Amino acid sequence: MNRRLQREHVFKIIFSYEFDIKENFTEHMKYYLEDIDSDDTESIAYIREKALKVIDLVDEIDQQINAKTKDWTTERIAKVEVAIIRLAVYEVFYDDEVPNSVAINEAIEIAKKFGGDSSPAFVNGVLANIVN
Repeated sequence: MNRRLQREHVFKIIFSYEFDIKENFTEHMKYYLEDIDSDDTESIAYIREKALKVIDLVDEIDQQINAKTKDWTTERIAKVEVAIIRLAVYEVFYDDEVPNSVAINEAIEIAKKFGGDSSPAFVNGVLANIVN
């Protein structure tokens, strides 16, 4: 499984976290990972670990987002975009293996696939404010 597909799975897990499953998040993620049609145990482990790391830091990540977005907060931003931005912020500030340009580009590509028409530009703008 390539990194983009892994990121998409991490994004979906982060996205699902917003829908009042916080109490059952670990169990929900376990079922989600079991449903991935792949025998690639390394990829499944990567997805699990990255999703857990992002969720573990979600309050800190949200503070970074909220501090850099004028008139927007994570509560006001659409859930799809929030999940994408959280993943990218994690990769930029907490994952030394991912170059910033890759994290931002991948976030834009995920926004193109899962967001609305204006999602890629919005995600790019928010991430530019956060990274700069």
